Amino acid sequence: MSRNQENKLPFSFSGWKILLPIALGVIISSYLLYNAVNSTAFVQVDAGNGTHAWVDINKNKVVDYKIAEEFVLQKNGDFSKESFQSFLSTLEGSSQIYFGLLLAVLFMIGRDLFYMIRIRVLTKNQLGWKQSFYVIMIWEFASALSPGIVGGAAVAMFILKKEGLALGRSTALVIITAFLDNLFYLLLIPLVFITVSRADLFPSDSGFGLSSERLFYIGLFVIFCVCLLLYIGLFRLPNLIGNLLSRLFSLPFLNKWKVQAVQTGKDISLASKVLRKEPFRFWLKAFGATFGSWICRYLVINALLGAFLNISFAQHVLLLTKQLVLWLFLLISPTPGASGVAEFAFSQLLSNFSSSAILLVFLAVLWRLISYFPYLFIGSILLPRWLRSKN
Repeated sequence: MSRNQENKLPFSFSGWKILLPIALGVIISSYLLYNAVNSTAFVQVDAGNGTHAWVDINKNKVVDYKIAEEFVLQKNGDFSKESFQSFLSTLEGSSQIYFGLLLAVLFMIGRDLFYMIRIRVLTKNQLGWKQSFYVIMIWEFASALSPGIVGGAAVAMFILKKEGLALGRSTALVIITAFLDNLFYLLLIPLVFITVSRADLFPSDSGFGLSSERLFYIGLFVIFCVCLLLYIGLFRLPNLIGNLLSRLFSLPFLNKWKVQAVQTGKDISLASKVLRKEPFRFWLKAFGATFGSWICRYLVINALLGAFLNISFAQHVLLLTKQLVLWLFLLISPTPGASGVAEFAFSQLLSNFSSSAILLVFLAVLWRLISYFPYLFIGSILLPRWLRSKN
């Protein structure tokens, strides 16, 4: 990274880039909530306490909660028409809600704590706890302002270099974290298909044009290819990867990025020499921290749904597996921090946990308030302080 790039990088965090994901999230959430409040919808209630009964008019053997014609007035029925007022009445404070919200916050803290442990392991404790905290928070801040597929890799290299690590080593650490994250995802996928049926894992329509299952397999294939490429580049044939990148970016429409591609190839080769010397214990610690951070990330949603719904252990397992699909949608999102896409995908993929469209939208907004927006505010506060301390 050139000195000119270093000088420009901090200023890429302009005010409008912080406001854009917030605005997108608010607009999409408001739209979803407006539709949920104003559309006709029914919810299942305790047996005998409802006002309507279900009639399978279209003979699909599925309760279509948004089709009013499938519900007829009947005393002591099993379904009731949902209104915004009835939804608000269910939000009365209880120990279950408070405990679930507390768990969600603690899991978010745990996620970042494990990230801090991982960066300390990878740097062999060259970074202290305070330095690790700044690195992770600003890294998350950069990721929150970037599309999922881009992430905050370039900013992460800049931060680590400013913390005293050589550029080649900084690049190597970012590559390692990407490899570990993708490896965790790939190792968890077989467990998903062993424990959960395809019908339970994927909704009938994701709303993205293609079925959610097809999108999932396309994304999974891309992740596998990236992970395989990183493995080959880091542990097997680093020079071959560099040569391939150089040839690929020699094409006319890619030529303007050739310098960066060649440098990336050199960085991968340098990283490979360092990583091959590390003992198994080093990798076990790094992957253990990766595992802990991702599990904590997923358990945030489990805690939120558990706060407002009575969910069995089997449903918690199903919820964890469905988040693998949700995360993939966030990864391929073109919007900063998956704003808008995250809220929509949440309500689509988790619709089988509740028939209340209002509740699902409410939980989606609450999830983003806990797991996403804090990084925008914390990062915008910490970044200027950190830059001043490094100048």
